[in-house]
Amino acid sequence: MKYNLSEVTELIKDRRTISPESFSDRKVHKEQIELLLNNAIWAPTHGLTQPWRFKVFMDEGKKRLGEFMRDLYLKTVPEDKQIAKKLNRMTERPAKASAIIAVCMERQASEKIPEIEEIAAVACAVQNIHLTCTAYGLGGFWATPKMVYSDEMKEFLDIGPKDLCLGLFYVGYPGGEWPKGQRKPIEYVTEWIQK
Repeated sequence: MKYNLSEVTELIKDRRTISPESFSDRKVHKEQIELLLNNAIWAPTHGLTQPWRFKVFMDEGKKRLGEFMRDLYLKTVPEDKQIAKKLNRMTERPAKASAIIAVCMERQASEKIPEIEEIAAVACAVQNIHLTCTAYGLGGFWATPKMVYSDEMKEFLDIGPKDLCLGLFYVGYPGGEWPKGQRKPIEYVTEWIQK
């Protein structure tokens, strides 16, 4: 066996979504984020288009992101539909993370590869980020509030009109115990076709 399969399996099964509200004050360093991104770019990609693009918000950049999200929420959600708890979370959540990675997809100019395959490649890159977080003992949280798909977000992130933001990935050290997880056995989700 090329790798220790039991360790790989344990890493995959131990991956958890940990919200920024559960992060501690311990700082994740830039070099750790660089490793997350270096592992991300080894995701599968049809035609080697490598469509992933990352915008990393740290330090004062996190405040800027929180202010942008607050302002966009106030601008796009009618006043009678605004929820104070949601507004506060959008504004304050970035400050609770060490870094926030805006996960983007750059659309291939020729559009030869179907967009869904480019999105899937970026999703695989996010899984690599999340698994690397788990190996480090870092919490990861892939958030996809509706506003990440907006033209205003594209403009804020300075991405092209055919490009997409596919979410914000929050990174931080967990403040408590590592959460437990569970999944349905494969018998519930698998059909074996042998004839």
